[in-house]
Amino acid sequence: MATKKKDSFQIYVKQIEAISKVANLITSGMYLEELLRLVVQVTAEVMSSKISSLMLLDPDKKELIVKATQSISEAYNKKPNIPLGEGIAGEAARDNKLVCVPDVKEDERYLNQDVARKEGLCSLVCVPLAVKGRVIGVLNCYTSKKHRFSKNELDLLVALANQAAIAIENAELDLRARSAEEALTTRKLIERAKDIISQDANILPSEAYRLIQKQSMNMRKSMREVAEAIILAKDIKTKKD
Repeated sequence: MATKKKDSFQIYVKQIEAISKVANLITSGMYLEELLRLVVQVTAEVMSSKISSLMLLDPDKKELIVKATQSISEAYNKKPNIPLGEGIAGEAARDNKLVCVPDVKEDERYLNQDVARKEGLCSLVCVPLAVKGRVIGVLNCYTSKKHRFSKNELDLLVALANQAAIAIENAELDLRARSAEEALTTRKLIERAKDIISQDANILPSEAYRLIQKQSMNMRKSMREVAEAIILAKDIKTKKD
């Protein structure tokens, strides 16, 4: 009895540590790809799962795309995207509701039966990732043998999914903010380079812009790279003068 209590306590501690690890990702500033990889690793470890994977929803295509998995299975990692509302994951995402399946090989909703048989996948729990009621993806956990997920296990997966969803949302917001800042910086550099050419060559700014554009195409470099080269050349010339 003492051993059983000790084992239960160790499992509890392991679960708390897992939730804490994922919760810490919310303010980690980690890049999205690295963050997703850590979420599936933690999930696989705490659930002792055959495969754990994380799929994100492409809102434009309305498809779920596998973005991270700890599995080395090429067949699983190259699974086709799943349309929203189709298959088990698509159903979970559409309804924003956890779905449990005793054996995916015996469930006609599962779209990749060949992969399931090849990889020996059996039971599956699919948990939606949602932020303020908006589904952004799903977290999948597979076992290699039939397994009845306990309430404690399901509660743990829901907790992990909730924390992961917030972390993913934050990472995507940071990425969009960085992208917007990068775009603004690029525009400013191109504008400055355009003014330099316009003044030095005594041509209209619109003509200077087309020259930068043409040079970018000819050199197979971005307009930003061309603009930076023009500005650098001007700065060197100014210092010499």
